[in-house]
Amino acid sequence: MLNETVTRVTDRIIERSAQGRQAYLARMRGAADDGPARAHLSCSGQAHAFAGAGPDQNALATKSAGNIGIITTYNDMLSAHQPFERFPELIRDAARAVGGTAQVAGGVPAMCDGVTQGTPGMELSLFSRDVIAMAAGVGLSHNTFDSAVFLGVCDKIVPGLVIAAQAFGHLPAIFLPAGPMTSGISNDEKAVVRQKFASGDATREELMASEMAAYHGPGTCTFYGTANTNQMLMEFMGLHLPGASFVNPNTPLRDALTIAGAQRALAISHLGDEYTPVCDVLDEKAYVNGIVGLHATGGSTNLLIHLVAMARAGGIVLDWQDFSDLADVTPLLARVYPNGLADVNHFHAAGGLGFMIGQLLSGGLLHSDVKTIAGDGLERYTQDPKLKQGSVEWVAGPTDTLNDKILRPVSEPFQPTGGLKRLAGGLGNAVTKVSAVKPEHHIVEAPARIFHDQESVKEAYKNGEFKEDVVVVVRFQGPKANGMPELHSLTPVLANLQAKGLKVALVTDGRMSGASGKVLSAIHVCPEALDGGPIARIQDGDVIRVDAQNGALDVMTPGALDRDCVTADMSGNAHGQGRDLFANFRMTVGTADTGASSI
Repeated sequence: MLNETVTRVTDRIIERSAQGRQAYLARMRGAADDGPARAHLSCSGQAHAFAGAGPDQNALATKSAGNIGIITTYNDMLSAHQPFERFPELIRDAARAVGGTAQVAGGVPAMCDGVTQGTPGMELSLFSRDVIAMAAGVGLSHNTFDSAVFLGVCDKIVPGLVIAAQAFGHLPAIFLPAGPMTSGISNDEKAVVRQKFASGDATREELMASEMAAYHGPGTCTFYGTANTNQMLMEFMGLHLPGASFVNPNTPLRDALTIAGAQRALAISHLGDEYTPVCDVLDEKAYVNGIVGLHATGGSTNLLIHLVAMARAGGIVLDWQDFSDLADVTPLLARVYPNGLADVNHFHAAGGLGFMIGQLLSGGLLHSDVKTIAGDGLERYTQDPKLKQGSVEWVAGPTDTLNDKILRPVSEPFQPTGGLKRLAGGLGNAVTKVSAVKPEHHIVEAPARIFHDQESVKEAYKNGEFKEDVVVVVRFQGPKANGMPELHSLTPVLANLQAKGLKVALVTDGRMSGASGKVLSAIHVCPEALDGGPIARIQDGDVIRVDAQNGALDVMTPGALDRDCVTADMSGNAHGQGRDLFANFRMTVGTADTGASSI
């Protein structure tokens, strides 16, 4: 039996989305009815498209075998995407082996929030999602492809690729991950050194040595931030092959999964008997499954923006109340850093996503009756991939956790409810992630200290200005103000204050990402300060209440919201490190609760 709340939330999403979804599907059916895309190109157009295809040129020109369009985010500056250098050749060889072809349709930009954290470049991060979607759309616009594979992993990259895939929703779309890097020093050890550096008790040399020991090779960072949350979603939503998310790069099993994914992309094209366009995979039930997975794993707060934007690209309207209601009935089944000591490799070894999906299905918390790129039904995703004689075979996955300190059954969760919650009140609409926050810190009421950037917070900390309980308010950090950068570098400072016995909370119209941890944070506040939101009316000393138990965000000082909004000098955000190029994005971007999209 499906959980009553899951049914109710799904039904209201379907009802809310009916008009837009119907129009979207009609467009996709029309595109599919046009038939194989290459047939509509002139001979000259086809010759241009096939001229660089080498040994595949003749097959493309004379045969009706399927052609895969590869959208790649490869660069060798990002550890998570460096393994993709080898993937196009693997995919081309795999396609040839079954009579098909594959071409790189386009490369799209991929930036790392870890590199740009705390720098002006971070102000391009959120907007890069829309750039990725548009760039992928340009690549697929040549209209010579029967299916598409997407090579991407990290924070804005997978959401951008999903948005693009839905723009070409009549094509099958398979996401081929690179996998996480092997484990280095523990994330907990790394966090301790960061906090020591923030308090002046560790040198920069010690900090650098710690960071290099943590981030040491190709693959995704091993903590459970936005990148690995993306990988979880692609599995829960049926766009990965079962069990593909957390297999390490450059291993025989990873290569075999890449080959299998390419061949599956051809098998589900409109030329075969199992036509599975992405518009049929990413329906309302798939998005509900993704949200349940987000809560059960304690995933990234960034997905409360990205999932909304992704869904809208397919005519589906999500809101933060959907997330909050589903969180209330979804148990937390995983403890992966930052809400535990384990990393994603330990999580995968303990049973991983296959075990978790099986548990949630048995608990009536996931829709089983969905289409996936692996076939009908989510039960396929309880299976484990194994390498046998050089090829992938799927076998029954574990039905018991192999480490109950990392992964638990639905009957014995770490917490009875998920870690994400909507907050609403006098200061607007916001979200919080409490899976790593101790219960005694779920409600904080204290005087506010107001800042307009995170560097000012760190300077105040260095000057010893935080001596009492405090709600740190960092405003003018929303998408219209400066692109909504993550305020990740505040985490060590706020954690240190809390460790000293102070009650501490953060309120911001910016983001904190999947790495937000043990300090109560009300983030994504809407309306943002630059839009005249109530957060622009408060001042130092106003008493703020952040209540994650009851979902409230209020200013308790009488008359505080009757003041005029303050303004801020945002001219410094307009130039340098590429920010000049994104002025139109800042002017046209929507609110965080509608996906912070410019397209």
